[in-house]
Amino acid sequence: MTRRLLPLAAVLASSLGLAACGGGGSTTTTTTETKHSIETTTTSRTETEASAPTTITVVFANGKVVGGLARATLKQGDEAVLVVRADISDEVHLHGYDLYADVAPGTPARIPFTAQIPGRFGVELENRGLQIVDLEVRP
Repeated sequence: MTRRLLPLAAVLASSLGLAACGGGGSTTTTTTETKHSIETTTTSRTETEASAPTTITVVFANGKVVGGLARATLKQGDEAVLVVRADISDEVHLHGYDLYADVAPGTPARIPFTAQIPGRFGVELENRGLQIVDLEVRP
């Protein structure tokens, strides 16, 4: 009797897999066979879910960047958020993109941006004239 169920289960699994297609997302069909029963699971997932932006985090404390000058590399078109925490008040400036945000103790600077311009850019604490990030955007 088990031999008759195997071809039927294969046809059923194929039919379920084809029925799940056409939604635009990817479809995964998994067939698991045990000694007495066959279990078919179909899972659909939409590929249009947006990916989270890249977060570049920098901490400035006791007069210096913790861990040294931060270096970050992005691909052109990437979404990113620059987050700077500091024990002083200043203005964070992303050069080349001319984006600014204030930072203060307990209030981090947040600069969301799209890496549209390829090249190398400095991020600095503007009032101190101190570079805290070396950012590279690759085409």
